[in-house]
Parts: sequence; C-alpha cells; structure tokens
Amino acid sequence: MKVGLVDDRFIDLDKLNGILSGIPDVEIVFSTQSAEEAYEYIKKEAVDVLIADIEMPNLSGYELADVIHSHALNISVIFVTGNSGYAVHAFELNVHDYIMKPYPKERLIKSVERLKEKTQSADIAGRLYLKQKNDIHILQKKDIIFIERSGRSTTIYTKSGAVKTYLTLNELEGELRERDFIRSHRSFIINIHFVKNFSLYAKNSYVVTFEGLDGQAMITKEKVDYLQKHYF
Repeated sequence: MKVGLVDDRFIDLDKLNGILSGIPDVEIVFSTQSAEEAYEYIKKEAVDVLIADIEMPNLSGYELADVIHSHALNISVIFVTGNSGYAVHAFELNVHDYIMKPYPKERLIKSVERLKEKTQSADIAGRLYLKQKNDIHILQKKDIIFIERSGRSTTIYTKSGAVKTYLTLNELEGELRERDFIRSHRSFIINIHFVKNFSLYAKNSYVVTFEGLDGQAMITKEKVDYLQKHYF
C-alpha cells in the first residue's frame, strides 16, 4: 500500500512518519508540509492512500480530498486533524476515516489495517470473469482501458492485451458499475482514468485516445459534456 502524508506542522508529520513506517506492507511515497506538493502527487495517482491534516496554508486537506472525489481518483483519504468542524462534509467526500488530534498511535494503525482489509476485498470484487469455451479469463477491472462492440463480438482492451468475448456491452455494463467506467457511445465503454485526449470527429461525436494504447474509441458530445461536469 502506497501512502502519502501531508501536514504543515513538522511535529505532527514526524509522528505520522513514525507510525506508518512501522506498519507492514506500507510504503511512504511522499511526506511533506506542503499541500501543493501533495496535490502534484495525487494528480498522478502516485499513492493509494492520502493521510492529511485539514487546515493548512493556501490549500487545505479538505480541498485535496475534494479533488480526489470529483476526479474519481482511486485514492483513499484519512484525515488527521484538530478540527471537528469538517466531519460531516468529509464523509460526504467518502473519506475512509476522520481522526482527531491528539490520538494514540493504535488509532491510526487500526484505521490503516482496516483500509488494507477493505482494499483486499475490493480487489477480489474488482475482477471480471469471462468464460470462453474451455477457458476462463480473469481480468482486473482497473486494468481495462476500453471496450468495443463490433459485429457479434466484443473486444476488451487492457493494459496487458486484448480479450474477445461474446458478452454484449449491456451485459458488461452490469458488471462494471464502478464510477471509472462510462458508456461513451453505443459501441464503446471507456475507463476515464486512461483517457488522454478527445478530438472532434463530427458535429456530435469525438475520438478518444488513451494513455499507453494505440486503439481509439468514440464518445458522444453529450457524454463529453457529462464528463466535464461530473469528472473534470
């Protein structure tokens, strides 16, 4: 589990470092007193978990959590703060935990361990099982870049290659209920995390290009407007 830490008070940041460094299978990717520096890391989704103070100069921990939530980034948030006034709003952003200072180290350790268990369960649930004659393909949903329906077959493009299936897009939509995936066009489902660019194709449609893949998908103007409003 990759963790990022941000607190503008050195003594509190040092405490976080001391606790997190003693938890097995936890890697501290960054530890900073600058919320702006933390923002650059979370934009790249360099961590699985952000542990942050809330009230900091210029950019608050609440604003960092709002970026994660509004952009549907796959990053969990734990607030460690001396201010109880943000609790209701924080849980509206689906944060994992809200820990009040001062706190015993066991309180934070328990929170991180609970998140690790939750993540492991989600990894199991986040698999797509495709039966093909005598084979069963198991795909990690987070590795799916886009899906294309052509004729009577469907091609699922992933980070490790393409897999064909006879499942329809309607059937796959039922399996892909995560916020990452949208039905961009009658023939395509896309994972928004891999989108690199939209290029105007016709009056009411765009071509979608993706990070790390030459293949392209289509998206309607209506769906682009939806993405801009709800994701970007």
